[in-house]
Amino acid sequence: MGRKSSQRKNAVMLDSEDADSVSSSSTYRSEMIVSGAEEVQVDKEALLDQCVNALYEKRGSTREDALASIIEAFNSDIQHDFVEKKFATMLQQCLNSIKRGSSKEIALASHVLGLLALTAGPGDKAHEMLEESVSPITEALKSRSEASKISALLECLAIITFVGGEEPEETEKSMQLMWQVIHPKIGPNVATAKPSPPMITMMVSAWSFLLTTVGGLALNPKSWQGSISYFSTLLDKDDRAVRIAAGEALALVFEVGSLEKFSVEDKGSSDSSVDEANKSKDILHIQGLRAKVLNQVRSLSVEAGGKGSAKKDLNTQRNTFREILEFLEEGYTPESSMKIGGDSLTTSTWRQLIQLNFLRHFLGGGFVKHMQENEFLHDVFGFTPKKKLLSGVEHRISGPEKRLYKSPNSVANKTRTQFRNKQRMLSQDKNVGYYTAGDQV
Repeated sequence: MGRKSSQRKNAVMLDSEDADSVSSSSTYRSEMIVSGAEEVQVDKEALLDQCVNALYEKRGSTREDALASIIEAFNSDIQHDFVEKKFATMLQQCLNSIKRGSSKEIALASHVLGLLALTAGPGDKAHEMLEESVSPITEALKSRSEASKISALLECLAIITFVGGEEPEETEKSMQLMWQVIHPKIGPNVATAKPSPPMITMMVSAWSFLLTTVGGLALNPKSWQGSISYFSTLLDKDDRAVRIAAGEALALVFEVGSLEKFSVEDKGSSDSSVDEANKSKDILHIQGLRAKVLNQVRSLSVEAGGKGSAKKDLNTQRNTFREILEFLEEGYTPESSMKIGGDSLTTSTWRQLIQLNFLRHFLGGGFVKHMQENEFLHDVFGFTPKKKLLSGVEHRISGPEKRLYKSPNSVANKTRTQFRNKQRMLSQDKNVGYYTAGDQV
């Protein structure tokens, strides 16, 4: 009883022996001492400390509530100082939750890991997280019992690879792990559960998100053969979210270029005459694939919709596929603009749009806060809030921030990579004859 009393005096109680110790994520916010008319504000860092300590508790529901509260705290504020102090503990406890927790706990822990990576930014911490997380995430993905759990794991793997991946090989390894969720390597007598539409949608979205960071020439030519054909089959599925994700993936593949790596088998012949013949066949094959995709995209851009079809979802599909059609036919990439606290964030490529939409979905209610204050995201999108420019207050660059600007993910490096990839796409598409409306991109 003394222990419990002491915890009450400290305004937060996380005791796994008490069934009422944690009933919801609001518990941590609401347990404050009120003396007369005066309210004592509990220090946010102390609350986060209590949440992290609760991850050691035996009761799963206690850990789940603690994870939910950590997510809320990381969405409402950029917890750089806390991450500096508690990074290793949070990483290990979240990985423990992924190894032993319920589906709900695994999903929550996966989200915390993603937030931890985005808060830490690129560098040693994020790279360590990627190295430590791949194995437990891979094991957890093998049990495809619940779509929500698998989707959270895929989203987590995408985020931590986006931030922590330092070499193209690391990124492509994560992309292959995602691909195996839908195309598992199984024996001839082993049955596997059919992936659900939400699972397929998240896999395609997460895969595309990582493809935005890898140039076409860096890809293994044997890894993605047939992927254009696969995405094309998804355009015929009944689920609208699956169709939209597949359409955006195809648009990105065409923007990245090196289409032969996504469509045809690498013959590897040493005979030059055979090579030339194979090259001609490959060109015809790619042109045929592109023509098929173009017809599918054109149909989806004007789909009338069926009975009970939600108008908003139908309009989203039409608008998306009109943009894809315009890109494939004319070479024009989509431009978007959104307000972040009065400042405009713009995108002008499929890469940027896919990155923005994925991060926006992952951060949810914390998206605006992170876009306003997270230096890593500023760097990714080349976005600087005006309030920072006009404040007149000197901004001291910390160690982690210095790493951001030197990182391969820096806006300067991303811009150069995008330019080179765009030029490569132009060169390749001219040779194959993809665009019929001049050389516009």
